Amino acid sequence: MVRLTVALKSSPRGAGQLLEAFRYLVVPTRLEPGCLNCSTWTDPDGVVHYVEEWATEPQIRQRIRSERFVSLLSILETAENPPQVQFEFVSTTRGLDYVAENRPTHS
Repeated sequence: MVRLTVALKSSPRGAGQLLEAFRYLVVPTRLEPGCLNCSTWTDPDGVVHYVEEWATEPQIRQRIRSERFVSLLSILETAENPPQVQFEFVSTTRGLDYVAENRPTHS
């Protein structure tokens, strides 16, 4: 899985505009092949977040090369403050089996 995270600090008015712009991207992005999730929200301190989660690295590469990604880049370029952008590459996900494997057993 690959997660793209964006965080933007903005004024209260700017935060509302950013949130609306990101909301415009959410639904079409969720419909793209390989997209696991796409969401946006604002923190009480005015930081606007946008997150995309993709099943594989080739799928997010395709997303980045797409014309639709230009819309996201345009939002970032017009932001009041420099955005924080991260790509997180998650190679594996485990559940309680990991806890059981790593906790000592009691006799």
